[in-house]
Amino acid sequence: MSGSVSMEVCPPPSGLEAEYETLFTTDSLLFLHELISTFNEEVDQFLWLRVSRKAHLELSGDLPSFLEHTTHIRKDPNWRVLPVPPRLQRRHVDIGDMAPCDTQRFVKALKSPAQGIQVDFDDGNCPTYYNQIRGIHNVVKAVHNQFPNVPHISQAPVLMLRPRAWNMVEHNMMVEGKEAPGPLFDFGLLMFHCGKTLFDNKSGPFFYLSKVESFMEARLWNKIFVWTQQKLSLPLGSIKATVLIENVLAAFEMEEILYELRDHSAGLNCGIWDYSASIINKFGHRPAFMLPDRSKYVDIEKHFLRSYMDLLVQTCHRRGAMATGGMSAKLLPRDTLGEPYRTMLASVTRLKLLEIKAGVDGFMVYDLSLIEPMQELFKLHTEGDNQLQQLRHDVSVSPEDLLSMPSGGVTLHGLKYNIAVGVLFIKSWLSGEGVFFYRGNVEDSATAEISRSQVWQWIRHQAQVEDGSRVSRRLVVDLTKEVMVELNSLCQSVRAKQRLNIAADMFLEVVLKRDFPEFITTYLNQDHTFLSSRSSGRAEALDKHVHRSNL
Repeated sequence: MSGSVSMEVCPPPSGLEAEYETLFTTDSLLFLHELISTFNEEVDQFLWLRVSRKAHLELSGDLPSFLEHTTHIRKDPNWRVLPVPPRLQRRHVDIGDMAPCDTQRFVKALKSPAQGIQVDFDDGNCPTYYNQIRGIHNVVKAVHNQFPNVPHISQAPVLMLRPRAWNMVEHNMMVEGKEAPGPLFDFGLLMFHCGKTLFDNKSGPFFYLSKVESFMEARLWNKIFVWTQQKLSLPLGSIKATVLIENVLAAFEMEEILYELRDHSAGLNCGIWDYSASIINKFGHRPAFMLPDRSKYVDIEKHFLRSYMDLLVQTCHRRGAMATGGMSAKLLPRDTLGEPYRTMLASVTRLKLLEIKAGVDGFMVYDLSLIEPMQELFKLHTEGDNQLQQLRHDVSVSPEDLLSMPSGGVTLHGLKYNIAVGVLFIKSWLSGEGVFFYRGNVEDSATAEISRSQVWQWIRHQAQVEDGSRVSRRLVVDLTKEVMVELNSLCQSVRAKQRLNIAADMFLEVVLKRDFPEFITTYLNQDHTFLSSRSSGRAEALDKHVHRSNL
């Protein structure tokens, strides 16, 4: 674009020329330019504030606490968030990690009995240019009822759109000489093409906001919502957003985050793996914050995570906001009559029942065959559309509760599992895929974050393994070689094996760094190997993955 508007957009990925033309009209580009140039400086400011805050914690040795200067917001019993629209009142089971670039799975989700779909451009999505354009275009098609034999948007599961988090940039768009913030690229295109239609059909626009670290970031999102609604002639409060509390610092500001978004809030959400990884990110070099083997000692029953979930439910419900639990990553075996199926279903049911008893209004599953059993679980144990009446007066959570690390050690099994997940995640990204399946679970960037974070932390503290050895560079390198033997046997082609070997090298690079890389996704998104794998042509189309068809 020329004249007074400084904006550059890369040409379309091969095979997506028509989709590109649909999305990047003159009007939509002008809207994106104005949106991004309006908020670019504030985005940069709060990203520097994140760095500043982390530096303060490092230099002072302080720990977070509930903020003194916002006590008046927490103490005021009278304010509430605006009530959510009818379509958000009853959302017991959403489908999570639903990357819309996977057309086949997206259409299956639209036809499913789920109440909502987390339409994911973040944790469950690999943000190649191809995937972003295909994914956003598929959302536009769904909203405008262009998929055959799919329910009308007002009848289909409600779309909860999750743009990328603030740490991600869109390399293929420059605005005023700077790469565009990933979330504004996603949010802007989705709002421009879908916002009014969703609103007219009383089905949105609804969003998830990822990796928010403070109430000031919630304030910025609120300003973006107000600006966008004015530009698109939508009433104030049309946009509703659920904030994912997946950073330990945000757990101390939940009430303030709701307050900032009170006209636009659809509540708060728990995400235990990103949340646990954030503790290592902020305090992982301190011996007191050694997190034990996640596969054996870390789950929602542990005190620090249970306190976080209880506080989230209590905070939301006292302010009239929805509280939602995390995603079950379990994949049910296909043989519904076998013992493995019953065991897996019982395991998911037990943990999800804990969330229901804690008062959550809904949660997510990845496997579509879990939707109906989990909806039945809600019917059995709750009454009405939601649990807003569960005010949790019994809960009293202190900073110490949120920061108490569980007891437990490091196991060789857990170390190898974390290595495998980290390597396979990087291989998936090199293949243009946001999720992969491993040992009965779906894994995404959240589990990759906690996996590589734990390996880095255990090396840093030379943690003792339960067999008596200590975690060291040498041990991790040797175990990676061992794990690679198993993983290589799963690779179907020479190209897949090459990607796996590159991924192993990149994983070791990340976990052996002196300073902890803030996000593995940012690290990969700025890495030459990943970027060159994108530009060498599109990765294999996800639509062809027949093995996912039952999910």
